[in-house]
Amino acid sequence: MATTFTRMDESTAEQWAVIGAETSKNQGRVADNMLDMLRSLESVTDGFATNQLIHSLQTATRAERAGADDELVFASLVHDIGKAVSVPNHPAIAAEMIRPYVRDDVYRMIKYHQDFQGRHYYAHFGADPNARDQYRGESFFELTEQFADEWDQTSFDPDYDTLPLEHFEPLVREVTARAKLL
Repeated sequence: MATTFTRMDESTAEQWAVIGAETSKNQGRVADNMLDMLRSLESVTDGFATNQLIHSLQTATRAERAGADDELVFASLVHDIGKAVSVPNHPAIAAEMIRPYVRDDVYRMIKYHQDFQGRHYYAHFGADPNARDQYRGESFFELTEQFADEWDQTSFDPDYDTLPLEHFEPLVREVTARAKLL
């Protein structure tokens, strides 16, 4: 059932109840779209030893094998999903995509992960390799440091025993099914 208003300021609570129910019913498309975007990363290599899908899978595999919780494994899998849209601001894109599904520290881990990664390559571009220090004292600092240093920056190995996307699909569906709408 579709609503009939043409302006939000003329809508009713009953109409928004319909919209809310329809949105909840169709929440599965979020997982479908995220999985499709991850698959699209297979064509993004940009000079790395692996494509960005393999990199994402390796990062999630490392997180899972380290005993990370479901939100961290999910975030590790989709941390570079924004590269399907834009490489320079991919962390912000990915962070906003996962925000309704993860706790705040995990959201911030993804949002700022590039500055933490910078420890390993910013100097090659004339940037500050200590960019992560601006976040020292923040609640997400240690988590992001672990993510960047132990899982993300080590995940460009074509010979690593990487779990396939199908392994992570149930997790993507489970995590995205529990959206916080407001």
